[in-house]
Amino acid sequence: MKSASLCWGQRYMWLRIHQLPPAHQHETHVVMRFEVPAGITVAQGRALLTQLARRHEILRTTYHFDGHLDGDHAGEQRVEPPRPLAVVEVTTERDGTAGPAEVVEELSRRPFDLAGEWPVRACLITTGGAPRQCVLVFNHLAVDAWTLGELKRELQAQVTGLAARRPAALPPVRHRPSDLARHEASADAAIAAARAMAYWQEQAARLPLDPFARRRGPAEPRAGSPAARHATLISPALLEAARRVAARHRVWPSTVHMAAYTAMAALYTGQGAVGYLAFGGNRGSHPYPDVLTCMFSPMLVSVDCADDPAFGELLRRVSEGFERAEAHSYLPYDKVVETVSREGSRRGGEVRLGSEVNFIKQRGKRYGGRRTAFTWNPAPESWARCELDTYLRVDEWGDAVSLSLHAASPVMDAGAVELFLRGMEALVLAHDDPAAGLRISEAARLAPFPPMDPSVASGPPAAPAASEAAVRALVEAVRAAHDLPHVDPSDSYVLAGGQALRIPRVLAELRGRGWDGLTLHQLAGPAPLAALASRLSPRPEGAVHQIASPKQQGVNAS
Repeated sequence: MKSASLCWGQRYMWLRIHQLPPAHQHETHVVMRFEVPAGITVAQGRALLTQLARRHEILRTTYHFDGHLDGDHAGEQRVEPPRPLAVVEVTTERDGTAGPAEVVEELSRRPFDLAGEWPVRACLITTGGAPRQCVLVFNHLAVDAWTLGELKRELQAQVTGLAARRPAALPPVRHRPSDLARHEASADAAIAAARAMAYWQEQAARLPLDPFARRRGPAEPRAGSPAARHATLISPALLEAARRVAARHRVWPSTVHMAAYTAMAALYTGQGAVGYLAFGGNRGSHPYPDVLTCMFSPMLVSVDCADDPAFGELLRRVSEGFERAEAHSYLPYDKVVETVSREGSRRGGEVRLGSEVNFIKQRGKRYGGRRTAFTWNPAPESWARCELDTYLRVDEWGDAVSLSLHAASPVMDAGAVELFLRGMEALVLAHDDPAAGLRISEAARLAPFPPMDPSVASGPPAAPAASEAAVRALVEAVRAAHDLPHVDPSDSYVLAGGQALRIPRVLAELRGRGWDGLTLHQLAGPAPLAALASRLSPRPEGAVHQIASPKQQGVNAS
């Protein structure tokens, strides 16, 4: 068995997974499907999947928070020796067993046992005893979009070759995650990370503590209201309009959508500086761009809007903001969390970087309609557990653009969500006219948000004093998880010597001592441990989370 520290690109996902309770971790799973050509037998399909795991160490890796590698109290990845990959076989025929949809749903929603289970689940869907489709469910720690593309191409080449009786010749695997982890422990990587961290420190210090301070309402929604909302606007007109605007200003179409988001965010929050987290692939930042693993991580984009720029100028600033952020995106994200926590301690409040944006091309997907469609999606209960403020996903399809916005109820009600998305669309369509050049303030007519109420930003209610037993339990959990000689409850977790990657271990220590109630996000913040302890409550006796096995779920796993 081979061990290594978590790679930098895995650390964001490590923290994201542990932020979610087990019942909600399926949000981070990645599902890949591909059609199996005629002529492939079930035995051959199983052999191909086993060979895939044999070739790629990342598919037989487990993840642990009890590692002590090179004195670093960090997460650890352990590569297990090859063995046959477990494959679930399910038929499309009605034979009294669970059908494909039910089985795939179970495989997709069941949380991964990170320390005891490989990060891939395989299912062969058969008809008449022959495989017709393969479904793979991945833990996001193991894959990113680039990795998925490589795995799919490799499998497609293998099954196509087998069907034609000409086995594919695959190139050798040159680099593995352990090679990347070794590079990230080097002095060269440390220098690059230090430069990137200096950028994050500077930007975090310039941003407002809470971008939504003038809009934020009570943390607990009214009775009957959802904790968060999720709406989607699909616009065929946006596709070509954004491309024309981009060509005229010599930027990417994605920049046009991000500029529209920035303008709406500035209008809605009333802040002169708009910051959000985008995502960088990081594959060009080190000597091992071909490693199959999760390498993406958030990058901090900040845009100055204080002087009410016109849309053309805003496009330039957003483009430059993304360039700066991408140049400083490759670093261990857990150290970002710790740096932002210290900045919050310095400024006397939490620095909220709780808005994320993502742009994804899906040329193969089509809308098929001619008019803009606005729809409400089910309340995003899993996403709400991440304690973010907003998340915007822009999908560029073959014939339309989809704008999908998640928003926490304390910062946006239903009306604001709809105005925000429609305002983004209207702003881009308005600038399809080369003569248009709206300033941010002039764009307010496209999204008439209600006036900001200064009384809303009254801050969270004072927390009750924690019991001595709760404070003692939290202090002891932090001390035990880090082998610290002493922990001062008046310090925050980070100031007390806590490391972000070890927070899952601290929460496990608390559960072992019979306490629940804290989240990873709360523990990573600037609040003193003594104040955080007020959120703890004794666990019910015998409260144990059990993960059902495929056999318990009635699935034929082998």
